[in-house]
Amino acid sequence: MATTKELVTAEELLCMPDDGFRYELIRGELRKMPPAGTDHGAYAENVSFSLSAHAREHNLGRMYIAETGFRLAADHVRVPDTAFIRRERVKPTGETPGFFPGPPDLAVEVISPSDRYSEVEEKVADWLDAGTQAVVVVDPRRRTVKVHRSVTDAAVLTEDDTLAVDDIVPGWTMPVREIFE
Repeated sequence: MATTKELVTAEELLCMPDDGFRYELIRGELRKMPPAGTDHGAYAENVSFSLSAHAREHNLGRMYIAETGFRLAADHVRVPDTAFIRRERVKPTGETPGFFPGPPDLAVEVISPSDRYSEVEEKVADWLDAGTQAVVVVDPRRRTVKVHRSVTDAAVLTEDDTLAVDDIVPGWTMPVREIFE
């Protein structure tokens, strides 16, 4: 016996009552995201704090944290752990109710213990296909960071390296070691 899934739109997702969970919408399919653990939250915050301080100081754009959805299509909403949007693409507060219309310039994903690498690769591909210029994947198990510019082009950084995406966030750098502190 075949079963069918009820497909959801981004607008329907936005109007759903808060049940305490985060969701992503992948080609109409609603996916529940388990809450992040403390290490996950700390690693995402370390990157976000460093990036945000630099972006504010130099008026480069705006940071968004994990609760922010980015509408990549009418039936496709992704939620990164943290994201950056260049100043020229940021709308004044109050002008963009709901999900941000389009991808961030930079998305950061922290791999959780419950994440499968194939799911993370799917997210990376979705971000890049939608126009995100770089996706930073923090891997706590391996204590590495991957900077994806395309699905086939990724630089792997270790704790001895420095993270930088100068073409997106000019002048910002962060020692990878500091992400895991």
